[in-house]
Amino acid sequence: MKSLILTSALMLVAPGLALAQAAAEPAKKSAPAAKKEAAPKKEAAAKPAAKPAAKSAEAKEKAPAKKTAKAEPTSSRQQLNTAANQVATGLIAADAALSPEEQAIAMRVHTGRIACELGAFVNVTADAATPGRFTIEGKGFKYHMTPVVTSTGAVRLEDAKGGAVWLQIANKSMLMNQKLGQRLADECMSAEQTLVAEAAKKAPPQSVFDPAPAATATATTK
Repeated sequence: MKSLILTSALMLVAPGLALAQAAAEPAKKSAPAAKKEAAPKKEAAAKPAAKPAAKSAEAKEKAPAKKTAKAEPTSSRQQLNTAANQVATGLIAADAALSPEEQAIAMRVHTGRIACELGAFVNVTADAATPGRFTIEGKGFKYHMTPVVTSTGAVRLEDAKGGAVWLQIANKSMLMNQKLGQRLADECMSAEQTLVAEAAKKAPPQSVFDPAPAATATATTK
């Protein structure tokens, strides 16, 4: 009788055990899934760590700006150099400007190929680049000359750097090198000076710096 009761009890309990085991198996299977779902949370937690890396990238992008700032002094130096060049050009232009007296002397300079003594000659050419200046050249010499005011009224051109002086009076001209202390060309006569020299033989002028009256009349007639 007891065995029948135990058997009946087991039969009643068995379905409950089976249901409990069936319920336990899905719980075991869901545990790995829960672990897998927890993994993305770690990845999500790792994302904030990327912000410092982004900041370092921004710092690298800002770094070239410092190099550009260093280049500013160079541009300032270039501006200063440009300004200095402009000032120097202005000074040269001011130095190149002739006074009215010097301009008047320049207008009296005889130009062209001028014959001198002993078969020599000089070429006197007006400088187109710097009005009022002249280039005087011959065998073994070439000078760039500027008018100089004199007390006698004679035409005087000088090359301060070369130490040369060109003197032009009514009847002749001469070229001297003051540094060497010698004449490079003498008794040089242009066509106008030749007329003055011939007229002076008949009626000498009061001053060699002034043209003879007869020569002036002859030149005017021609």
